[in-house]
Amino acid sequence: MIQKRLTTFLSGILLVVVIGTVGYYLIFQGDARWIDCLYMTVISITSVGYGEILDVSSSMIAQLFTMGLITFGMGFILYAISSITALLIEGELSGVRRRRRMNKEINRLTGHIILVGGGETGRPLADELITSGEQVVIIEQETESLAMRLEGQNILHITGDPTDDANLEKAGILNAKGVVIALPQDKDSLYVTMTARMMNKDLRIVAQVSNPRIAPKFTMAGADSIVSPNTIGALRMASEMIRPAAVDFLDQMLRSEKGPLRIHELPIVPGSSLNGRCLSEIDIQKEYDLLVLGLKDKDAILFNPKAGTHLSTGMTLIVMGNIQEIKRLQSQAVRERKT
Repeated sequence: MIQKRLTTFLSGILLVVVIGTVGYYLIFQGDARWIDCLYMTVISITSVGYGEILDVSSSMIAQLFTMGLITFGMGFILYAISSITALLIEGELSGVRRRRRMNKEINRLTGHIILVGGGETGRPLADELITSGEQVVIIEQETESLAMRLEGQNILHITGDPTDDANLEKAGILNAKGVVIALPQDKDSLYVTMTARMMNKDLRIVAQVSNPRIAPKFTMAGADSIVSPNTIGALRMASEMIRPAAVDFLDQMLRSEKGPLRIHELPIVPGSSLNGRCLSEIDIQKEYDLLVLGLKDKDAILFNPKAGTHLSTGMTLIVMGNIQEIKRLQSQAVRERKT
């Protein structure tokens, strides 16, 4: 908005100068040089008064034109300059206030996710995290690349070097539950992985790796999961070729008119109201319109668990449905546990 208004004022100033220059040239019927016409325009609208390089006093039309140029042209120039100054000062002050307000919001966060890198990968990544109901803080050096440019999203962010430990602290790494690293250079991603693990031992760290051969180094540095965009892209292309209907189903699920449908996990934590109960007692599908796809118990995965399956601490339900209903089930389990 500020940039648009600045462009309008600057264009108006240029238009005044052009009108004055062309006006003098036409009044003197092309006998005056363009540079002389431009000179007369500038000294008139700025009220410098160095002297007439064109004989304005010899022509009543030139005199009238000069008076109009001084009155209206100089008035507009002064208005434009004062408005531009106000916009610049207002922009700086509002930027400072916005930065302070954002820092306060970040300091209050707990259990959020830090996204390191807001480029081409970070933008849709941030969108998906927010759609899934997560609180996100982005660290990105280039303001123009920030995923905060998502329309309608007021995303918390830190503008600065993603490899700087101070920026990780500003993003609230001590209170975060996870870090997603989506930097273009593997060496930078490796450094941030190691630093994040040293700063918070309980973090879940997911790192993007371009070269799969150095993936073991990320594991040694503390990454919980490693993602190779090239590998994921190759698998997607293969799926598009041999199972297009299944791929289309997943794509349509992400854009469902019933809201954001996702495949999500529901851990059974100590003291949870789901602990010790079987699936038929909970009736997740009826109460929450969620479909139970699987159950993870330690390293074993049970697909399509039966209604009589008992749940216990350490298990993780894999469900599919509206993300709001999944969040409601999670919060309901916590409330029942506390009561």
